[in-house]
Amino acid sequence: MAGRKKTAEVAVPVNGTDVVPVGRGGAFVAHIVGHLAGKALPYAAPWAGAATLPPLAGFATNTMWGDAPLSAGLASAALAVGGAALTGIAWKTTPAATKFGRFRRAQVSASVAAGMGWLTTATAAGPFGSPVLDAWLIGGALFAASWNVRQIVRSGASGDTEETNGGMAALAAAIGWEKVTVKSPKGTGRGTVKAGIEVAPSTTVDEVQATAGKVAAALQLPPSGVVITKDPEDASRGTISLRVADLLKDGVPFAPPVAMGLLPTEDIPLGLYADGEVWTINPFTAAILQHLLVMGVTGAGKSEMLRGLIAHLATRRKLSIFLIDLAKGRQTVGHIADGLDWLIQDAKEAKRMLRALPAAIKVRGDVLASEGLDQWTPDSSLNAVVVWIEEAADVADFQELEETARKARSVGIWLCISLQRATWTNLSTDIRANLQGVMCFGVNEASDAGFALPDRVTAAGAIPDWGSDRPGYAYSTGMGIPQERWTTEVRSGLTDRDELAALVQAGAAYRDPLDRATAEALGQAYAQRAHKGTNRTTPGVPAAPLPGDSTHDDFEDDEHMTAAEQAAQEEIQDVADEVLGAIPDDPEPDAPYASLDLEDDVPDLDDDEDGGLAFAAPAPVGTEEARHILYTELDTWVQAGRLEFEPADLIPATLAAQRKRPWMQGELKRLADQGLIQRDGHGSYTILHSPLQPA
Repeated sequence: MAGRKKTAEVAVPVNGTDVVPVGRGGAFVAHIVGHLAGKALPYAAPWAGAATLPPLAGFATNTMWGDAPLSAGLASAALAVGGAALTGIAWKTTPAATKFGRFRRAQVSASVAAGMGWLTTATAAGPFGSPVLDAWLIGGALFAASWNVRQIVRSGASGDTEETNGGMAALAAAIGWEKVTVKSPKGTGRGTVKAGIEVAPSTTVDEVQATAGKVAAALQLPPSGVVITKDPEDASRGTISLRVADLLKDGVPFAPPVAMGLLPTEDIPLGLYADGEVWTINPFTAAILQHLLVMGVTGAGKSEMLRGLIAHLATRRKLSIFLIDLAKGRQTVGHIADGLDWLIQDAKEAKRMLRALPAAIKVRGDVLASEGLDQWTPDSSLNAVVVWIEEAADVADFQELEETARKARSVGIWLCISLQRATWTNLSTDIRANLQGVMCFGVNEASDAGFALPDRVTAAGAIPDWGSDRPGYAYSTGMGIPQERWTTEVRSGLTDRDELAALVQAGAAYRDPLDRATAEALGQAYAQRAHKGTNRTTPGVPAAPLPGDSTHDDFEDDEHMTAAEQAAQEEIQDVADEVLGAIPDDPEPDAPYASLDLEDDVPDLDDDEDGGLAFAAPAPVGTEEARHILYTELDTWVQAGRLEFEPADLIPATLAAQRKRPWMQGELKRLADQGLIQRDGHGSYTILHSPLQPA
């Protein structure tokens, strides 16, 4: 035993995949023999059939009918007619959607015809006489060899991959893809089957895309389960993707940040693709910042996605979030409002913010230029800014919004607009052209998706026309998403209110306050904002209150107010109505001054009318003093929180300055040119900065 030489075992690959240990005994030899037998069996079957079936069939028919000339002739005639019919059936029923399919049809038909012809002859003359026997030996060998050649080509030994998979070939024939070659269908293992397609010169991939509905119907898939995309480098080729299993139907868990204090340029995970890959966006690393359009009907999942997005952004550095939601602000983001630097739920305040943005864009551009940057990067002293607007058409002027969208991208302001339908009636084509990132959730009509998604996406069959039936499902483009993923369904993560609230509260220690340059450029609109988010580094802003803190009631629903609080508010309103109602009308409606306007001179009064009293003329007011009177009036409004006014509101100050309307209008134009006020489209003005406290 001690002198026995041990036999080493070596791992030997078989067919490139199987690994078999080699050692003493015949296990390895048996495995090899079995493997070769399995590989040879498909090639042996045609030879076995050619060697046994013809002689047996010929011997049987010759024995039955060959002895009598009449019966032999009638049997031969019947076999000839039956052979012709069987050959025709073989020709018609064999799929021939590709070049290889046409070869297969010809081979099957020829094999049937040759076999039936030989059997007809063998019935009358006998199978074992010459030349019938010779024909069987030669023809049978050629028949078996031809099917071996076909088997080799089909298995890819020739390197030719044009042959379609049997199932896909049958599908192609069923839907009329005679001019389409389906190549190498392959399952991804994640509920999707993909295959290459190639069209003949007489057709186009666009025509194939138009048949996506037929494919879905033939395979009993949902309409969005079939996507056909073009090859950007070859117009004759494309890819078909079949989603045969929905991996997202049970919901997608919310993916929390991988770390706190990330920069805005890190990926933002929002959910999963239909094939299980993580759906991420990264708008701030794109060569050009792509503003976002979010579209979908009520209940399609837009708010769920928004909450997950805010939760991620609220844990990052060098980032500030402004959000306008006049309809559902508290309901949607009330539990995570501390992560928002500016939450707006009042239409007047929303207009203030949008009117202040152009000045902030200009200042940010100047800062970036002084820092030697062509566009915003984390190296800048400025924060990245997210401006999210729900139903923008209700709060913004088209021209104003288009200018903001066009100029904001280079200065690190990401504009996001969410609405149910982005039609030309509520979103101009100019604004739409600047919203190059898209999240299109469920819509009611397939045509609605065309308002948001690029044409090449909808043409491929990526149309979310499921309304609110599949909340959270969407198609998304731009914002750093690879183009080949634009036609793959996504689903946003399901969020938990308490989890997000805790996450935003923890992020307070990492959130940076809005940079000083932007804050000052936004002027009074920002300084007097109704809501101020919390972070641990903002001077003068209290820390995020703990859950249950009595001060944390800014964003509780109205129904949470106590009965006493509601009664107090109603009493205050009653008192206000009573006071305003007690103010009398003009006591002298028929007096000479009743219709006096600024452009008119003060009428001369008779001595009898003034009782013989004489008044000294007031001292003239100089230009600077007159301006100071006007500016003081504006500054008083700012200190009181009033930022909107109309020219008529300045009549008392204009009279006090001993001036008329043309002077006041000139001063308003002067203030607007200085960027201290802004005129809107309806003749009113918004105060951006107090004239006595310019930025």
